[in-house]
Amino acid sequence: MRQQTLADVSAISKNTEIKSGLCSICKGSRRLCGKDRCPLMIKFYSHQKTMPMIDTKDLAGSSPPSVFVGRYGYPKVDVGPLIPPEFGDTSIMDKPEMWMGKSIDDIVDFRFKLVRGKVRINAYDFESAGRVVDDIQEIALTERPLDIEAEFSTKPRGRLILDDEVQPFGPSARLTSMKKESGRFEKNLEKSFYDTDMKATDAVIESYRNGTLISEIEKAFSVGTMGVGKRRRFVPTRWSITAVDDIIGKDLLSNTKFFGTIDEYRIYQWEQLDNRWCILMMPCTWRYELIEAWYPNTTWNPTGRGIDIISDHEFFDGRKEYAQIGGCYYAARMAVNERLTEERRTAGVVIFREAHPGYVMPVGVWNVRENVREALKTKPYTYDTLSKAMDHVDSVMEIPKETWVQNSGVLKDWYTQRRIEDYY
Repeated sequence: MRQQTLADVSAISKNTEIKSGLCSICKGSRRLCGKDRCPLMIKFYSHQKTMPMIDTKDLAGSSPPSVFVGRYGYPKVDVGPLIPPEFGDTSIMDKPEMWMGKSIDDIVDFRFKLVRGKVRINAYDFESAGRVVDDIQEIALTERPLDIEAEFSTKPRGRLILDDEVQPFGPSARLTSMKKESGRFEKNLEKSFYDTDMKATDAVIESYRNGTLISEIEKAFSVGTMGVGKRRRFVPTRWSITAVDDIIGKDLLSNTKFFGTIDEYRIYQWEQLDNRWCILMMPCTWRYELIEAWYPNTTWNPTGRGIDIISDHEFFDGRKEYAQIGGCYYAARMAVNERLTEERRTAGVVIFREAHPGYVMPVGVWNVRENVREALKTKPYTYDTLSKAMDHVDSVMEIPKETWVQNSGVLKDWYTQRRIEDYY
């Protein structure tokens, strides 16, 4: 067999039929996928820095604190703590609220230090697993980093996981034993833990209203520390993130949708991790849409020749089907309603997101929640017509405004449906 030439490789890279084979041909050096930097290599280099510290069956360090609940095989799932091979204040490793301004390299670097210990339990009958479940629950409720010593059945090893819902995390191994120090519980989460008559939704809302971070609520929600008595369950981390965003968002929306409308068209713009954002607010009753445009050579459009655009929306009465965009829809909706609650106003909201090739790997749904939050803290550009507001979108985003409108349920409805004010 003749040796494969660079010309052969280039020809292969242009063949859209070959997708999974590109990485093995490229090996992170030839940029055959078109990305500026290889997402697998980002994780690889982080892994290489971490491996000498975890090349053992025994591990000790300060958990941020952090836990993870898997979803495969549900209700029988793997659960366990996330432990880094270092001591001290490691809280930033599992607190997305602190990650704004961090690069993808930074995020992957400290996330890949978190080693996941795994124990198999029944999510419906977790009490039968014994002391290990009590320890995991206590870790999730603890306010500050706590020291943990763990023993594994094998040396931790990891596979590369790309997921737009959950934050990256490092290697894993079966947990055989664990010792942890005692820590002080976060006060709001402690209250809901001991109140076995409080519904899980009420516990989430009350904790949020009293100042508990969403990332902390998600952990407590996932390990069965909220809910009524025997109805408590372990919930996969992926599901708990969306559930908490949805619960808080709906609670905020139950008030904001009945406030008076804003008085002008607004545009908030923002850019982070090569994601470009424009948030349009319109002076009308509640309606909401998230439109995402994934450029070729981004995570969710790796071999495409065109831009993939996906959207989901709702009007005043909300939606019944789960959004096809996934958890990002609910995270952004929650963030928008935080802002409207502060102003005691309602609005129609359309969020435009362009994910450019520099966004080489997904880092979790927090990226949407926190970026929308940050965008809405900036001073908006205001206009007296939708046309002028969309001209602003046209000047900021690479995709023309006509394309956004064509892919928008809310904007198409706005342009085609007559409203009572049209008759004045």
